[in-house]
Amino acid sequence: MSTLDGITRTELDVKESRDFALGPGPLRPRDAATLIIIDRDGKEPRVLMGKRASRHAFMPGKFVFPGGRTDPTDARVTVTSSLHPEVERRVIGGVRKATPARARAIAMSAIRETYEEAGLLIGTKGAFSTAHAGWSVFSDHGVQPDLEKLRFVARAITPPGRVRRYDTRFLAAWREDVVVELSQGPTLELEELSWLSITDAKKSDLPAITLSILTDLEERLKEDPELSPESVAPFYRMLHKKFRREIF
Repeated sequence: MSTLDGITRTELDVKESRDFALGPGPLRPRDAATLIIIDRDGKEPRVLMGKRASRHAFMPGKFVFPGGRTDPTDARVTVTSSLHPEVERRVIGGVRKATPARARAIAMSAIRETYEEAGLLIGTKGAFSTAHAGWSVFSDHGVQPDLEKLRFVARAITPPGRVRRYDTRFLAAWREDVVVELSQGPTLELEELSWLSITDAKKSDLPAITLSILTDLEERLKEDPELSPESVAPFYRMLHKKFRREIF
């Protein structure tokens, strides 16, 4: 069970004071997505993590998964196959103006950010072309973006009182879904990229929410090693001045 479940806003502010710039911020969080890439070719699953540069205002120096803010234009990029219906439902469940296009944009942003931050191209090998910025590398390497491969792991909304707030969907893919591995991504936002066992990853300098979700993932992989799309997943958010972990 997550140590964050039931923690008060004041307690959480203290716990995360070094991870987030506190202060008046947007009332409505922005869509964002993170991709947990899992290497299951070994005795214990490993996940890809990188260290955020110390200059960042959002979680500086912390180890995180590749990810970032959603660009709505990502929904216009052609995909080989769509999200599994259950994954799509969880990505946009309870969201105002929820549409399949919005779910597609969120999921595609996870794939794009994984390339930009880690140099990994997720999809299916095949001819692909696009005029959208940020996706030309997929054309160059003949990789078709494929959303059917993604699985839903968790969702977390940054509490109020932060300069930046995100409604982040934590998605997962297997390492074998990586078609091309470049030496690095163009943004250089993540340093010290490493494949870590979940045990070792939990010992790293992590944001509190990342530690909670890693713990959730560890338990789920024991019961559901294929991360079935129909499986339930946790949703972290602030309700009535307490941070809650719900299952949906």
